[in-house]
Amino acid sequence: MPAAKRYDEETQARAVGMYADRLAEGDVSQSKAREGVGAVLGIKPWTLRNWIRRDLEDSPTGTARTAAAEEELAELGGENAQLRRANEILRTASAFFASAEPVRKHRR
Repeated sequence: MPAAKRYDEETQARAVGMYADRLAEGDVSQSKAREGVGAVLGIKPWTLRNWIRRDLEDSPTGTARTAAAEEELAELGGENAQLRRANEILRTASAFFASAEPVRKHRR
């Protein structure tokens, strides 16, 4: 019979997210990041390592994404689509006004 889970899924996800954020800062190694997050949350570094490995295996791309990263990615995708629409409108308007303007002769 497996041991009862001591930490819930939310705590595990939060710890993995904190680890990813710590690594993103770029000033610390993976083991030091695990130790730092573990010390803050009261989790053993090897337990955190197991959670990180599990998340990497569960992720289809092989990299763990935090909820904040997913939210930012969705926001940027929406912004990108909006900018593409605006560019298309500007291109169409530019072509319309260029064709509607009569050829002007320069007066001297």
